[in-house]
Amino acid sequence: MRDGAKVVSRSRSSTGEQPNESPAGSKPAAGLYLVSTPIGNLDDISLRAIKLLRGADLIACEDTRVTGKLLSLLGIGGVPLASYHEHNAERARPALLARLRQGAAVALVSDAGTPLLSDPGYRLVAACLAEGLAVTSLPGASAALTALQLSGLPCDRFLFAGFLPAKEGPRRNTLAGLATVPASLVFYESPRRLAESLAEMSAVLGPRQAAVARELTKLYEEVRRGGLAELAAHYAEAGPPKGEVVVVVGPPAEAPPASPETVDEQLRRALAELSPRDAATTVAAATGLPRRQVYARAVALAKGRAE
Repeated sequence: MRDGAKVVSRSRSSTGEQPNESPAGSKPAAGLYLVSTPIGNLDDISLRAIKLLRGADLIACEDTRVTGKLLSLLGIGGVPLASYHEHNAERARPALLARLRQGAAVALVSDAGTPLLSDPGYRLVAACLAEGLAVTSLPGASAALTALQLSGLPCDRFLFAGFLPAKEGPRRNTLAGLATVPASLVFYESPRRLAESLAEMSAVLGPRQAAVARELTKLYEEVRRGGLAELAAHYAEAGPPKGEVVVVVGPPAEAPPASPETVDEQLRRALAELSPRDAATTVAAATGLPRRQVYARAVALAKGRAE
């Protein structure tokens, strides 16, 4: 939040206590806590996350074995774990909501990184908000944002697209729908589908710069940068890489502004069938130029043709 920004709304527990306002050393206030966990390097866990996980009444996680190992490494024991993932979310959510209504402090974690990104956690958050149950976030590691930072591509505007469909047809349709988005695109991808997906990105999105990041924050962290076609050829020859993979694709190149000669040519063709007003609307949409500017030129061309 920027300095001076006004707080518009706050999720408050049934007791009126804010999850973020628990006194030091006390049990966490009732509510749902979205806890980010390391994506590789254990040192990336925050002090706040350790404190919350140690004091939670329940930890909801994708895989209890993975989270159990993390808790063991952090020296945290005795906190009950509940499985919550895309395959059991509809069955597991009512039980989690019941615990929250009873005043429990429930932590939601993914196997690694920030929860809700490519997992069903947002449905739990929506259900909590609908009931007025407190929700807060403990921010931390995120593979998507880490890859974007290291990609060398524009970070001022980006779209996180998660995992692409596994089948070629739906994958191409998804990419086609993203082709005109004026932002960097961030994908999670299976290593075994990486070469094929990169090739399809090149075919559908065009010759853009991209980066493939893997094993982020780990010992063998690697970021390979280049054109989509170049990266596709590399992984087709080298084979699937090891580890978790994030693909970042640069935004589409901006089309150069239409020259006056091009505008006049398009207007003359349009004026053969349309009024100056309609011709200007058509050409302005095609070139991105201000309609008033194009209309003035259309009127001039039409007048010159009539004289």
